[in-house]
Amino acid sequence: MTSTRKRKLRIPAPKPRNPLVAPAQQRKAGAHRRGRSSERQRSKQELRRELNREG
Repeated sequence: MTSTRKRKLRIPAPKPRNPLVAPAQQRKAGAHRRGRSSERQRSKQELRRELNREG
């Protein structure tokens, strides 16, 4: 081989992705409950509204 020949740069192919992971993640996702802090805030607002109606 002569020095005029150039070596090709080889980039290794990325690791193949598991085809079963994406559907599994989609199945476990869904509607979630509200956080405790938002429930607490909502109950406080409702209490304030009731107290304002009475008074």
